[in-house]
Amino acid sequence: LKSVKFNMSWTATLTSLKKVFTLLSALFLFSCGDTSDSERGIRVALVMKSLANEFFATMAKGAEAHQQKMPDRYELIINGIKDERDLSRQVAIVDEMVALRVDAIVIAPADSKALIPALKRAKGAGIVVINIDNKLDQELLAEEEVKIPFVGPNNLTGAQRVGAVLADNLSPSDQVLMLEGTRTSFNAQQRARGFELAMNEAAIEIVDSQSANWEMREANIITASMLTRYPDVKGILAANDSMAMGALAAVKTIGKLDAIQIVGFDNISAVNQAVTAGEILATADQHADKLAAYGIDYALTLLADENAILEDRETPVDLVTAKDI
Repeated sequence: LKSVKFNMSWTATLTSLKKVFTLLSALFLFSCGDTSDSERGIRVALVMKSLANEFFATMAKGAEAHQQKMPDRYELIINGIKDERDLSRQVAIVDEMVALRVDAIVIAPADSKALIPALKRAKGAGIVVINIDNKLDQELLAEEEVKIPFVGPNNLTGAQRVGAVLADNLSPSDQVLMLEGTRTSFNAQQRARGFELAMNEAAIEIVDSQSANWEMREANIITASMLTRYPDVKGILAANDSMAMGALAAVKTIGKLDAIQIVGFDNISAVNQAVTAGEILATADQHADKLAAYGIDYALTLLADENAILEDRETPVDLVTAKDI
């Protein structure tokens, strides 16, 4: 009888333990589910172009510094693609961030059109999306009925100011070359247009303009080829500083550093040093270290206020010459 009572008591104990374990398991699974989204805090994904480009590496460091000042407010997830033309990978990253259920995506798109469908999916999932650096195509956004605010500089005005510095150091009828960024990118189009306006105003001829896709090596090869065809050029307009450095190497190779003046855009450290040394005439600083932070701040504002009006925000772009440095 005592044995029966013991067995019955042990069985009851096991049953009770199983109920407790089941309850605890349910609570654990629940805590790992939807509840965690409200408890874990805000997660912001920064999706950039190539981190091999110093501009975007600086942008990433600036975003990290911003998050470290307010670690309890949001968690930062940084992503970048290996090559600025790897559009499929950047689209995949956006989809991965949607699957991860981040609260906001701040993106510098590698293409002004190709990323829009993925970003539309992100917005459909309730994610706040902020566009920085390279503006998305406004006509396609309207066609897709998607509103994504842009936070960034006026690339046309910035390039026009840089181009004007080159024009001031040349004479009417002088010839120059232009190195464009990826032509499907809005910022590349705007910088090319800004350079063109500055040259037209000064009656300086752009004898050749080719895309080097933002890349230093490609710019070096293209510049060398153009200089062979147009040996009398007096200046080179580069739509970013990586291409400016590629052009500088090509000019040095043929020994024309004193005869050809170069301008860029971005103010990366190598070009800043080249400006100081008198090897590059000017560049534009769009403050890479702050650009992502501007976008993150806006995303946090929109997350805090669902009724906030979505509108573009223009950020500073400053001319950099030896005198400014």
